[in-house]
Amino acid sequence: MATIPTRSAILTELYPNEPAFRIKQINAGLFDVNNTSIHDITTLPAHMRDTLTESEFPWMSVRLHTMFESKRGDTWKAILKGADDKLFETVLMRNKRNQWSICVSSQIGCAMKCTFCATGTMGLKRSLTSDEITDQYRFWQQFVASREDLDERISNVVFMGMGEPLANYAAVKETIHTWLKFTDLGPTKITVSSVGILSQLEKILTDDDWPPVRIAISLHSANQKRREEIVPTTVPDFLSHLADWSRRYDATKGNRNHHITYEYVLLAGVNDTEDIAYELAKYIHKTGVSKVNVIPYNPVAGKPFTRGDKDRIDAFKHILLSKGITVTQRKTMGDDIAAACGQLVIAQQPT
Repeated sequence: MATIPTRSAILTELYPNEPAFRIKQINAGLFDVNNTSIHDITTLPAHMRDTLTESEFPWMSVRLHTMFESKRGDTWKAILKGADDKLFETVLMRNKRNQWSICVSSQIGCAMKCTFCATGTMGLKRSLTSDEITDQYRFWQQFVASREDLDERISNVVFMGMGEPLANYAAVKETIHTWLKFTDLGPTKITVSSVGILSQLEKILTDDDWPPVRIAISLHSANQKRREEIVPTTVPDFLSHLADWSRRYDATKGNRNHHITYEYVLLAGVNDTEDIAYELAKYIHKTGVSKVNVIPYNPVAGKPFTRGDKDRIDAFKHILLSKGITVTQRKTMGDDIAAACGQLVIAQQPT
């Protein structure tokens, strides 16, 4: 596939010697919901606006294909088209502060093959560009602004949509820096969730330019063999390496606002028994981390897994709590429109 030109690449080519404040004006103008095109950025000289328009500078790199609204009125899912008409999904959710959280995708499809996840059935089509990730925020920003009944701000962004964010490291990092510079999001309001690519996790430790956002690791098992069955791309000795990395992250970058969270999808009869809960607690203590976010399984057509009942989930959580582990539970949202964790998938892509 041909390389999709990004706004930053176009600006570098067109204006290699332009003062930094001009480029900042362009980027700031992108996030002004009152602007609908480059011509609306009146702080720019007219000739510059004309040049950018003639260069096919992509004002918005994504287009709406289909929108779904949850019956509860607290979740929307958008299927978006990228520059090559490939489709991917992004989700808007009302959060506990009565504001909005966005679940963004970093790739179209995913190569990690998690056995419970719908996205993994697609395989990996391609990674999204930094514009396509950035503009998921802008898409929802404009959506919320256009609705009189949705007058609150977007307060959080989570990289928990399609794809593995750390497999698209450069674009994800560029996107985060853009949001931090041109929106009111703070670094602790952005979470990057990874299945755990060890080489990229190591890169974070040595990358002085990696933004101080929150990191969540999708664990799903504290037993190497079981983890390999649930996440077939798991590398040998993954758990011991991950525990070592977690301790080093905590020592170099961790604090009360930048702790690691381990995410754990509960699959009934697979990884949610009492013995497994004790095993998980023992492993978590080895990592130097004390927080686990349990996620009740969201059914996916064709998958053999089921969700445990409330008593089973509560029993699992109680064991972790009894061992001094901080436990939270992901609220299921948008499951009626296949927008919940693990349900995002595009069965057919345009050819």
